[in-house]
Amino acid sequence: MKKRIKAILKKLYKIVMKPEMLILPANLAFFLVLSVIPIIVLIGLIASTFSISIDYIIDFLNSNLPSQIADIFITFIDGKGIDFNVGFFTITAFILASNGPHSIIVTSNTLYNFKQGSYLNRRIKALILTILLVLLFIFIAIVLAFGNIILKAIFEIGILKNISQLVYLLFVYLKWPIAFFIIFFTVKLIYTIAPDSNIPSRCVNKGAIFTTLGWILVTAIYSYYVSHFSKYDIFYGSLSNIIILMMWIYFLSYILVLGIAINSNSYKMEKIDSIEKK
Repeated sequence: MKKRIKAILKKLYKIVMKPEMLILPANLAFFLVLSVIPIIVLIGLIASTFSISIDYIIDFLNSNLPSQIADIFITFIDGKGIDFNVGFFTITAFILASNGPHSIIVTSNTLYNFKQGSYLNRRIKALILTILLVLLFIFIAIVLAFGNIILKAIFEIGILKNISQLVYLLFVYLKWPIAFFIIFFTVKLIYTIAPDSNIPSRCVNKGAIFTTLGWILVTAIYSYYVSHFSKYDIFYGSLSNIIILMMWIYFLSYILVLGIAINSNSYKMEKIDSIEKK
């Protein structure tokens, strides 16, 4: 048992020390942060289209971001609706954000020793992966990271006070198991379609499980911080919030890339075993 654990740790150390692990996580984290911009813009546009108040969004940005950064976002979501500048900005930001998933595709091919596919196919696939990652990121942020805070804000409405305690307890106990399956299957889908060659679905299970558990653990820590410490320091509160947010996104990116490396190692070991059996 000890030898097996030692062997696993040794393999994990080799994976962590790969050059890709020093470059790609920061690259992916940057483009994930960049993808937040069109997300916020789209939320503001949808709210204005359906005459929904965006005051809560503005208050949230002002309380969690430095004033200069919050003002940039508010400028886009506090407008009258869609115009050429906003549309062009949103599309451009989304295309730039797809550079992160494109790096995932290139790195996956490198780790699996696959030949790189055509540039056009990789860019189309990168856009699909960007949509999956953005949707998954929104789910994790709304349900796991900020879910408790959002639910408490909703329950402040008088009409929901009578059922708030029961619904809140159900949410607290059910969000993690439900989130596990949603994150697992989405991450597994990302790991499966990222390489430019077909790989057995079973070869991505280890990385998908590792990534899912890692994301849940890191998000649970971040959610605890948001709920208990984000307003602790009044003067440095906004600055510390943005730093912790960036660290959270970086750790999510690092775990995602580490999962790719684990899958590639599992795939290579399975090929070696199949050759030896023959």
